[in-house]
Amino acid sequence: MKKRILSLLLMFAIAFTAMAEGKVKYVFYFIGDGMGVNQINVTETYLAALKGKIGFEPMLMSSFPVVGLVNTYSATNGVTDSAAGGTALACGKKTKNGTIGMLADWETVCTSIAAWAQKAGAAVGVATNVAITHATPASFYGHQPKRQMYYELGQDLCRSGYDFFAGADFHRPYTKEGEPSLHEQAQAAGYTIVKGYKEYERKGRKADKLILLQSDYQNEKLESDHIPYALDQDRNDLTLEQIVRAGINYLTNKNKNGFFFQIEGGMIDYACHRNDIGNVINEVLDLDKAVKVAYEFYQQHPDETIIVISADHETGGLVMGKGPYELHTELLKYQRKSIDELKWILTQQYKKSPKAFTWKAVEKVLCAEMGFGAGITLTDDQNKRLARRWEAIEKSICDGYDTDEKKTKTAERISDLCETTKHILSEQALISWASGGHSNGYVPVYAIGPGTEVFQGRIDNIEIAPAMAKIAGYTVE
Repeated sequence: MKKRILSLLLMFAIAFTAMAEGKVKYVFYFIGDGMGVNQINVTETYLAALKGKIGFEPMLMSSFPVVGLVNTYSATNGVTDSAAGGTALACGKKTKNGTIGMLADWETVCTSIAAWAQKAGAAVGVATNVAITHATPASFYGHQPKRQMYYELGQDLCRSGYDFFAGADFHRPYTKEGEPSLHEQAQAAGYTIVKGYKEYERKGRKADKLILLQSDYQNEKLESDHIPYALDQDRNDLTLEQIVRAGINYLTNKNKNGFFFQIEGGMIDYACHRNDIGNVINEVLDLDKAVKVAYEFYQQHPDETIIVISADHETGGLVMGKGPYELHTELLKYQRKSIDELKWILTQQYKKSPKAFTWKAVEKVLCAEMGFGAGITLTDDQNKRLARRWEAIEKSICDGYDTDEKKTKTAERISDLCETTKHILSEQALISWASGGHSNGYVPVYAIGPGTEVFQGRIDNIEIAPAMAKIAGYTVE
């Protein structure tokens, strides 16, 4: 008992000293959108299963010495959305669902830890692998009553004066007819826009202020909404890992006295909304890769750096187990594409040659990309459900090839087949989902660095940003 008391006293003494001195120069704030404790658990269970073990194989982030649980309810709802959740994590204030950087009265503006860092003289970066005007990153610079006000949030970004932004693109950058695009407004505000990591290396390092986006090709394909899922990326795609490397390089050169860097793994949420389990695991692992980049920096500056990782909410009501007291997460290694990409592959195949679009062609894709018949053995019921989906597609094709209406209907039925495919993957792994929306499940907080012991135990999401600010010596507003 005495040892435990002494240990607790030591933890508080270390935390108090770090806060009092404000000696931390480098602050990393990772947010896994939709990443509840079970998203971590299923990923680590999967890693263990790949090694033939029952149990878990820890990732880097969950191996950090400080671990806690976080409540996520909003000011008006038991289940938060990303706007209210992001505002709580960024500003330390509860607000109503759908609101960015303002209280529930829609009048009182909340400033974020990024703004506090900027006032303290730190360089500031805000990054994500979705659109930079989506709810979570926008909560660090934006102040709008409704999260769908993408154009206005883009204008808030330009006015923020932060040093570094990165993501897919602005979401809907041309939505105000007759007004300059958000790209033009950003450039007028002094930002250099670069597309992709290679262009960053050529043009971005010495820019006064920088916005790093993905290629025009991917933005056209993905409607400027997100970078490709980790499962779907090729070597030319911008990755979250590259974004973190570019951000560290740029912010360090920008200000030798320190930086604040917020990074969102937003695609975890997308995959969970779709109940796409193999994709979820790969997105969590992708965030962990990005954390490793920050950890490499921490190892070089351990007395001056903190890394804090949390989430705005859990998505999907993910549960490991579906009746039998067993799991088969190892089967998820056969999923090589996201369900969204599977839809795109099959739809393009159909559009290219409707007459050659046969069940044999579809079966070949399901085998190659999902492991059906090549590692995953389907039940009779699962085979019948896929057969019914194909019959609907075949009927649509037989009704006619040429009209736009027929093509649209066929594409919809291809989508239905892919939806059945994702349900089968969860069934095979014995994973269940409560919904396609958010839940009030706990989310984790992981931390490392001086003073981060304050995040141990159960806390509320509004406690994280003010505690980080005190450790770094920022004035909380």
